Amino acid sequence: MATVEGRPAQYGVSLRQLRELMESRGAEGLAKINALGGPQELCKKLYTSPTDGLSGSKADLQHRREVFGSNLIPPKPPKTFLTLVWEALQDVTLIILEVAAVVSLGLSFYKPSDDASDPAHLDEEEGHYQWIEGLAILISVIVVVIVTAFNDYTKERQFRGLQSRIEGEHKFAVIRGSEVKQVAISDIVVGDICQIKYGDLLPADGLLLQSNDLKIDESSLTGESDHVKKGESFDPMVLSGTHVMEGSGKMLVTAVGVNSQAGIIFTLLGAAVDKQEKEIKQMKKEAKKQQRKGTQRKSLSGDEDATLPASGNSHGANHARPDDNHVPAPAVDKPAAEAGHKKEKSVLQAKLTKLAIQIGYAGSTIAVLTVIILVIQFCVYTFVQQQKKWSAVYVNNLVKHLIIGVTVLVVAVPEGLPLAVTLSLAYSVKKMMKDNNLVRHLDACETMGNATAICSDKTGTLTTNRMTVVQSYICEKLCKVIPNFRDIPSEVGETLVEGISVNSAFTSRIMPSQDPTGPPMQVGNKTECALLGFVVALGQSYDAVRERHPEESFTRVYTFNSVRKSMSTVIPYKGGYRLYTKGASEIVLKKCAFIYGHEGRLEKFTRDMQERLVRQVIEPMACDGLRTISVAFRDFVPGKAEINQVHIDQEPNWDDEDNIVNNLTCLCVVGIEDPVRPEVPEAIRKCQKAGITVRMVTGDNVNTARSIAIKCGILKPSDDFLILEGKEFNRRIRDSNGEVQQHLIDKVWPKLRVLARSSPTDKYTLVKGMIESKAFDTREVVAVTGDGTNDGPALKKADVGFAMGIAGTDVAKEASDIILTDDNFSSIVKAVMWGRNVYDSIAKFLQFQLTVNVVAVIVAFIGACAIQDSPLKAVQMLWVNLIMDTLASLALATEMPTPDLLQRKPYGRTKALISRTMMKNILGQAIYQLFIIFALLFVGDILLNIPSGRGQPLGTEPTQHFTIIFNTFVMMTLFNEINARKIHGQRNVFQGLFTNPIFYSIWIGTALSQVIIIQFGGMAFSTAGLSIDQWLWCLFFGAGTLVWGQLVTTVPTRKIPKTLTWGRGQPDPETIQPGPDYDADLDKKPRAGQILWIRGLTRLQTQDGVEWGVEPRVERCCWQQRPVLETEV
Repeated sequence: MATVEGRPAQYGVSLRQLRELMESRGAEGLAKINALGGPQELCKKLYTSPTDGLSGSKADLQHRREVFGSNLIPPKPPKTFLTLVWEALQDVTLIILEVAAVVSLGLSFYKPSDDASDPAHLDEEEGHYQWIEGLAILISVIVVVIVTAFNDYTKERQFRGLQSRIEGEHKFAVIRGSEVKQVAISDIVVGDICQIKYGDLLPADGLLLQSNDLKIDESSLTGESDHVKKGESFDPMVLSGTHVMEGSGKMLVTAVGVNSQAGIIFTLLGAAVDKQEKEIKQMKKEAKKQQRKGTQRKSLSGDEDATLPASGNSHGANHARPDDNHVPAPAVDKPAAEAGHKKEKSVLQAKLTKLAIQIGYAGSTIAVLTVIILVIQFCVYTFVQQQKKWSAVYVNNLVKHLIIGVTVLVVAVPEGLPLAVTLSLAYSVKKMMKDNNLVRHLDACETMGNATAICSDKTGTLTTNRMTVVQSYICEKLCKVIPNFRDIPSEVGETLVEGISVNSAFTSRIMPSQDPTGPPMQVGNKTECALLGFVVALGQSYDAVRERHPEESFTRVYTFNSVRKSMSTVIPYKGGYRLYTKGASEIVLKKCAFIYGHEGRLEKFTRDMQERLVRQVIEPMACDGLRTISVAFRDFVPGKAEINQVHIDQEPNWDDEDNIVNNLTCLCVVGIEDPVRPEVPEAIRKCQKAGITVRMVTGDNVNTARSIAIKCGILKPSDDFLILEGKEFNRRIRDSNGEVQQHLIDKVWPKLRVLARSSPTDKYTLVKGMIESKAFDTREVVAVTGDGTNDGPALKKADVGFAMGIAGTDVAKEASDIILTDDNFSSIVKAVMWGRNVYDSIAKFLQFQLTVNVVAVIVAFIGACAIQDSPLKAVQMLWVNLIMDTLASLALATEMPTPDLLQRKPYGRTKALISRTMMKNILGQAIYQLFIIFALLFVGDILLNIPSGRGQPLGTEPTQHFTIIFNTFVMMTLFNEINARKIHGQRNVFQGLFTNPIFYSIWIGTALSQVIIIQFGGMAFSTAGLSIDQWLWCLFFGAGTLVWGQLVTTVPTRKIPKTLTWGRGQPDPETIQPGPDYDADLDKKPRAGQILWIRGLTRLQTQDGVEWGVEPRVERCCWQQRPVLETEV
């Protein structure tokens, strides 16, 4: 018989049996488990131990993967490079260019024989070059397409890398070889024993072997928002993709990857999406056919009526067996707003969409006018003035005019904008990882630049989260150092050690440091680690106590949550029970009726004593910035009861928590220090300088919070700001019916700086109130930090949610936009800097590009009117377009942030995208460039003593005159790229130039390419080689933009009328429907510019969507992303 590691290779239970087992619930599930012999027997059949777990040997793990599958859900395969090339080719303007170029190429070889004597018929020499321009345009289009596809390809690879980084960081506690180990999610196998706790996102399906007060949120699978109680005796099935909201436990993994319930759904969902997409494509084809028949509205509505329900039904059929998988229909029909997408469009995205469409329309209009003027002038000159007859050869002239018009459109429409945004964001995201910001949603990076308020947690974010007990109050003795264990009365000391050791999660422990000189490592909950460290400092062993009382022996555990603010554990004790409680001192002390006094005497704990203890012990500790924790206990005994014990005849009703956790006996109060991070005060000072208000929202008591806020610099002792407790905050913001009122919140939040003893609901209410406030002209842009499961709603509501990478729960990470991998507040300041840098990078690119746009379009248009030809040829314009769109976006979008970015206030949501300073630069440079180009066009031949290039017939050799115009234009564009690096009117445009190698490499590369094009481009680029003198003139005019730029900077910005700003006002969220599948065909025929923009912007919007959404993979199983397709249809 085959064996693996000395055990049989055949398991006692099959993959199919385990799958069927996980499809049942409650009583049915218990019956199936019992049919297999119960949980312990199931462990034996899977060759695992409930206490020691798997051995962890490679051979055993590999064999389990082969038999039961690995814990990976295969991602959607990435788009191939060829697919991306094909998508780039769908660009409307490029298609028109391709067609025109092919027609031009065909006509250049077409020699009509009938009209050989016509002077319009070109001689052999000139006809020889005719094909070159058509080919050059085709090659230019291919270059643009390949560059676009390559950018998309590298971007997609970056996102996949980022996703695998996020998934790689997601680890889970598993028992292997009797030790608890943190294992990557993908390494979990069937038979593993996992420890689950509050805040975990479950990585696989399993059976509970032991649990304490466990509640699970299964809404991602069932759509039901109520938390489900789980327990070994009534509902032991726990499923992957669900969240642990309360309690802890231990589970046996029974299904992983595609065999888990979430995996099964994901597989079905993949099939359903594919089918749905095919149906949608089919539907659109049908709709177009109907439109062509002229029965557009009527038949389309009929078509929709006929098709949509069918689509819905097949969609339902595809998901198959909702009863088996416990996925009720309501989960599928969530509105699109909840479809896993993050909030409204980002500010920058919305403004750019609006601006882009406006430019698109303007460009389209000028392009059409250019073609019309060229064609009319040609026809009037040829057929009216010269009275020639129509000949097929003239088609070539008309095609050339069309090519010029389309090229004007290509230059006018800044399709490099989406690319610049994407590049800037992608570059920032990559760099932000080095600054400990792991960005999950791209637009969060940019939104952060506009942040006006940060609501931060205290513990771990503003403080180091390395907690130690520094003061203790035991038996009426206050010690500011660790007391000697011998000095504590033995009964009190032993009870205290047992209370701390037993009543803390067994995952919390103190480990020896890897660095022999460093302090011991704290693993698990840091407050519990501080208490365990106190036990160790007393010279006692918490491990020995835990061995005497293993978790399996506990009678009941009331786990810590934000409402209780305490944790209690019940253990068997001398035939009865003992309850241990620890928690926030003012909350636990209110439940105490007794206390150990001098030399361990038991005393009644009166109200006066309680007030004295708060006044003399707790408040001074809190004012020193210490967190105060009390430890207490209570005995339930079957025999004669002491004064502080309870006599019982039968097992108490453990569900009656209020009566059970009451009349306690206080053992001690300890003060735990969590020092402020040394870099935080400086970071907060930077925020305040940058116009960002920092507020602290903490669960700690108000004195501790105030002390830490002053140390951080959030408050100064003399400040007139509010410090509120959760209760007082709620009293102020709720009306007589207990409803939250916006006008009441508006009275509180502007002055609020510290919210203490707050619940997650208070945090959510505050964030929502700030975002929805109309108290000021501009809306607050709020960033929030959170680490707990219940912080999820506030993180989701905020404009940017930061989750803690170290202390944060999986639920908080899921709800966040950015994960702080070092849990450090100063990393948030870096995120602000990067966000502002993104905004500025886009502004730099806009300033540069719009200058080129204005100049190129006016030159082509006036050229067409004045000399019946565009001074810039189609291929030349495509080259300029490539410089300014693709290469400049790369150069300007990769500037590093500077500390100066934090010296200004946030721009706000309604700030004009193109400021007055930028408009001054754009118009100033455009005036200079147009003056130079028209001077060269009309008198350049005389000034430079060269033959004129005006009025040349079609197909003649390129002239030096027009080559100089083209070369000067490119030189001015290149030098203006240096000007564009500054957008706030700074004089020194070279500052920091050499800190960006991408910029100067591209700049030098472009300049060298230009030399090659001019000297060796020949017919392909319509250029003639230039002499040294002519090159110097071109460089002189080009460098003139730098000098002119200094003159433009001298003009006071305040003299520029405000009407010259562009992109002002609240962006209209309805400009373009978000989502990659939007197709305007179904409601109205979009115009060319609009199609182009929808294409460009979907590139942006898919970034945080399903395709390369940087979401942990398990979440993709959930139903939330499904409805997008339905609503879009």
